[in-house]
Amino acid sequence: MHEIRGPPSCCSPPKHPPAPEAPPHTGGLLLLIDGTAGLLTVAVLGIVLLLVLIIKVRLQPFVALLGVSIAVGLAAGLSVTELFGTVQKSAAVSMIESGMGGILGHVAIIIGLGTMLGAILEVSGGAEVLSTRLLNLFGEKRAPLAMGVTGVVFGIPVFFDVGIFVLAPIVYAAAKRSGKSILLYAMPLLAGLSMTHAFLPPHPGPVAAAGLFDVDLGWVILMGVVVGVPAVLAAWVYAAWIGKRLFVDVPQDMVEAAAEAKSAVAAEQKASGVTPPERPVALGTVLAIIGTPLLLILLATFSSIALDPSTIRSVVEFFGHPFVALTIALFLAYYLLGIRRGWSRKSLETVSTASLKPVGNILLVVGAGGVFGAVLKGSGIADALADTFNDVGLPIIVLAWLISVVLRVAQGSATVAIVTTAGIVVPLVEGQSMSQPHLALIIMAISAGSIFASHVNDGGFWMVAKYFGISERDTLKSWTVLETVLSVAGFVVAALLSLVI
Repeated sequence: MHEIRGPPSCCSPPKHPPAPEAPPHTGGLLLLIDGTAGLLTVAVLGIVLLLVLIIKVRLQPFVALLGVSIAVGLAAGLSVTELFGTVQKSAAVSMIESGMGGILGHVAIIIGLGTMLGAILEVSGGAEVLSTRLLNLFGEKRAPLAMGVTGVVFGIPVFFDVGIFVLAPIVYAAAKRSGKSILLYAMPLLAGLSMTHAFLPPHPGPVAAAGLFDVDLGWVILMGVVVGVPAVLAAWVYAAWIGKRLFVDVPQDMVEAAAEAKSAVAAEQKASGVTPPERPVALGTVLAIIGTPLLLILLATFSSIALDPSTIRSVVEFFGHPFVALTIALFLAYYLLGIRRGWSRKSLETVSTASLKPVGNILLVVGAGGVFGAVLKGSGIADALADTFNDVGLPIIVLAWLISVVLRVAQGSATVAIVTTAGIVVPLVEGQSMSQPHLALIIMAISAGSIFASHVNDGGFWMVAKYFGISERDTLKSWTVLETVLSVAGFVVAALLSLVI
């Protein structure tokens, strides 16, 4: 029904003008320094506070990120209602809840499924079979290359530290057999594990960044391979060079500990009457389980480009959704590596549940990074940063790498560097109509920056030093430089590709 308009009268209700736009935030620190300068000051102080809390105070990164997010929001003039919502049910949306839930709704399932898949591969002996086969395939002279390929392939489904724990005994054996420096075998392996951890899903860094940038995982996988392979090749070249110039003997205590652990497991199986399968896991089975989710996700990504809307495309996209693809791979691992080889359902449950224990910390840090990004955006700081960075004139992909490098070197955690950098960079790309492949390359630049110059504030530095018996000085010469080569090479490839994509 159309409204009948007539002349105003004393009985007609007065016409209300449209509600004016909400004024910019003016509270907090902005009472002293207003406008863009105040917002930038809040941003700088917030990042400095974050680094101080993590590095000096040794506060847990999740608590530090959450606390700094609240402090930044209040300093930028956000109200308590904007930050936390209201006690009573209302239309008010909490930035903290939306920031946390928005990222974890996408990331938590993928990381959980990927973690359980990696645990089954680890406990079943799939990693040992993979590395042993590759060593036999490449031969004694190319054993370092075999270790590098093992790190890349096995690093796809498992976390970096798990890869070191499982594959270290194989490095010890190769170095002991050859009589050469353990660095010659450890560094290529570590380069492969680090590359997959930084650039490829289902690892938390690239998955979290994909969620924040709203980029399909298929593009992240594709660009991760395109950027990561040249980067790891460059790292292998350095690994071969340093391995021949810096001799480090095999740590006997670690060799003895590994042998003792194997003996204990065998004794326990004998006491319980369990007969382990005589035949090792088939290499093809391991490769099929690892490759299935990657293939399904890539097919779904390209079907959206190559196929018109149809039933076939819907089916491909269904099976290629990361949640479904990883679930299929996990069920394959349950059956092929577990049930078919005599595992009980109780054993599968125990291994899966135990693997999820260390995931809680990762998910909370990723979620807090999402909160930080939401506060930066909702307070107007993100827009102020975007305007400032645009005035600097550097390409966004360069800024993304530089910010990630600074955060990585300052506080040590690659995951914290990625999620914090993504929260800063996402607003810079909004409204620029960038393609999904180009956004994936920006994610690659952030990921590359997050592994730059691992040193004493990084847990990975000490893990590498202690597992392979390397002194702190030699770890800086080998591992720290290796990570820097991997980072710079990955960034250079991503930056060059961004010029044509």
